[in-house]
Amino acid sequence: MSSQRSQPAQAPGAKSKTYPVPYFTSIPGGLQPSQVISVSGTVLPNAKRFHINLLAGSDIAFHLNPRLSEKTVVRNSKIKGSWGSEEKSLPVSMPFIPGHSFKVEIICEAQCYRVALDGQHLLAYTHRLKHLPAINALEVAGDIQLTDVQV
Repeated sequence: MSSQRSQPAQAPGAKSKTYPVPYFTSIPGGLQPSQVISVSGTVLPNAKRFHINLLAGSDIAFHLNPRLSEKTVVRNSKIKGSWGSEEKSLPVSMPFIPGHSFKVEIICEAQCYRVALDGQHLLAYTHRLKHLPAINALEVAGDIQLTDVQV
């Protein structure tokens, strides 16, 4: 399991760099169980929504879509051009707050993704696209300022 940083780490107290949004990067060799993808940023003050997608070619293996205007976090997959059924249930109220920073960690396991927010388990999402090595790109877009990505 290798961890690659897209930009160098910042010293504590240093002004953080930001990434362009939408942001795309490859996942060398595709996903594997125990791999962790980390996305950090700040929700913009007037944010309506943003998304983090794990991609396999034109398919979206995992779509994590906080919708602040709807106070929900939608999860889904788009395979062969068709969206599946949305998953929206959460054990907590809307965890993403306009103006606040966040760190999302997507932990790839053999049967599912486990998603942690700021170090706390948030949800699990069963793989719908099961050939993990085909999942070879990450996209982040929407109403956020992106400060760190690790694949």
